[in-house]
Amino acid sequence: MELEFLGTGAGQPSKQRNVSSVALKLLDELNEIWLFDVGEATQHQILRTNIRLRKITKIFISHNHGDHIFGLPGLLSTRSFQGDVGPLTIYGPTGIEQFVKTALKVSRTKISYPIKYVVLSEPGLICEDKDFRVYTDQLEHRIPSFGFRVVESSHSGELLMDKLAKYHVPNGPLLGKLKRGEQVALADGTVLNGKDFLGPEKPGRIVTIIYDTRSTPSIARLAKNADVLVHESTFAGNEAKMAHNYYHSTAVEAAKVARKDNVKKLCLNHISARHMGAEAKKLEKQAQKFFPNTMLVNDFDRVNIPMKGSKE
Repeated sequence: MELEFLGTGAGQPSKQRNVSSVALKLLDELNEIWLFDVGEATQHQILRTNIRLRKITKIFISHNHGDHIFGLPGLLSTRSFQGDVGPLTIYGPTGIEQFVKTALKVSRTKISYPIKYVVLSEPGLICEDKDFRVYTDQLEHRIPSFGFRVVESSHSGELLMDKLAKYHVPNGPLLGKLKRGEQVALADGTVLNGKDFLGPEKPGRIVTIIYDTRSTPSIARLAKNADVLVHESTFAGNEAKMAHNYYHSTAVEAAKVARKDNVKKLCLNHISARHMGAEAKKLEKQAQKFFPNTMLVNDFDRVNIPMKGSKE
């Protein structure tokens, strides 16, 4: 599991930062990539990575401001030229389906794959399978805006080979069944229950992505115990009043969320063009006073999210 930041700027592109988009790469887990927001020129940013459009199966849109959605029609169109890419689901606020369909209709663009739209309207679970669940909650912005919490299912414990050794189980399908917690019968008639030979379950990882919002209680519900919290940090710590007036957050507010809600790592994202170079690093230093494991992300930064208990 890895996050790759395709655009980390706020409002408008700059020479250093493109507008909002981040990819959650689940290649080892699902052989899929999920995008969170698709700002203008996101597909150009993707050309500078190893991301393949055919791997993108889900797109989550936080809100309908242009710096978060203007890249969507172009990316969807280009995906049609990648062969048999399979269906795609777009999760977003009311209006996102109309925006996409209008852009495609006016430009007479034909999409070669089915697109499903899921309208975000209230807090709760918006998609799940055996490996992942995604929750949303409404934030506080000038227009409806939503945050996302991706929760990985727990992983089975490791097969305790030392405990199993005396049974001389041969390599092959029997070991695989035991690893899955199934019951097996050995050649001598001995019956083993795989659950008796598994270590404790490993909890899944949690990733929370918070785009444009004022400080609001729903952020805590999404961020609780997250391995990585990606949080908008449009303003500096001494600009709290301005941030509130513009329905945004400061780096310090993001750090306080991370500290209070037991987050493992904080990524400061959605940085205003007013904060460039050394000025942007000040945001990081301000946040680190409240939450040391804070990283100011830049375009094309990659953040690995190791399994819990891993030495990475």
